[in-house]
Amino acid sequence: MGNGSLRRRFRDFQALPYRYDAWFDEHPTAYASELMALVLAMQGASGLGLEVGVGTGRFAAPLGIQVGLDPAASCLMLAKRRGVMCVAGVGEELPFRANAFDLVAILFTFCFLEDPGKALEEARRVLKPGGVVLVAIIDRESPLGQRYMEKKARGHLFYRDARFFTPSEVEGMLRDRGFTDIAFYQTIFGLPEDIEGPQVAMPGYGQGAFVVVRARRGSP
Repeated sequence: MGNGSLRRRFRDFQALPYRYDAWFDEHPTAYASELMALVLAMQGASGLGLEVGVGTGRFAAPLGIQVGLDPAASCLMLAKRRGVMCVAGVGEELPFRANAFDLVAILFTFCFLEDPGKALEEARRVLKPGGVVLVAIIDRESPLGQRYMEKKARGHLFYRDARFFTPSEVEGMLRDRGFTDIAFYQTIFGLPEDIEGPQVAMPGYGQGAFVVVRARRGSP
C-alpha cells in the first residue's frame, strides 16, 4: 500500500465517521457478539489500556479501554464524547513511552494498517512485560471475509485499500515479534444480517468470521 492509498484511506474515514458508526447500529446482534468475544479475550487483563485505531470509540468505551489513538480527528471527536481519552496518531509510530500500557488492542483496524508488523512491534514496545495485546480480525477465509474481499475488488469505499488476514497469519506475525501465550476466540457464525441474537464466543478459529487473537509480551 503506497502513500497515495494511505492518504485516501485516511480521507475516507475522516470524512465519514457517522457512516462507519452506523454499521453497528444496523447490526446490533453482531456488535453485541463481537463485544462478548472481546470481553472473553480480555479476561485477566487489567490496568491502563490503549486501543490503536479507536475510531468512534464504539468498542473502547464499553470495554473500559481508557486511551484511544486514531489519525482521523472527526472519529476522535465521537470517541471523546464516549469518554475515551483521545490521541492523534498512527499504529506504526505510537506517541507513547515504552512500558506504558497493560493492554494494547488493535480492533478492526489491523487490515487498514500501512505496516501491521511495525504496528505490532510498536505495541510490544509500549506494553509492560507480561502485558496483553489483542488483535481482532475478520478471517479472510470465512464467508464474511470472502464478502469483504469481493467488496475490496469492486473498490468499496471502506475496503478498497484493506488487506485481510487469516488467524494463522496473525499468529505468525505475533510469534516473530516475541509474543507468547497466543489464544484465539471466535464469533459471528454466519453473516451479520442472519444473526437472530448475540452469539457466545468459542475458543479457536475456523468457524467464526470474527476472531480475536490474544497474546502476551514476554520479558525483554
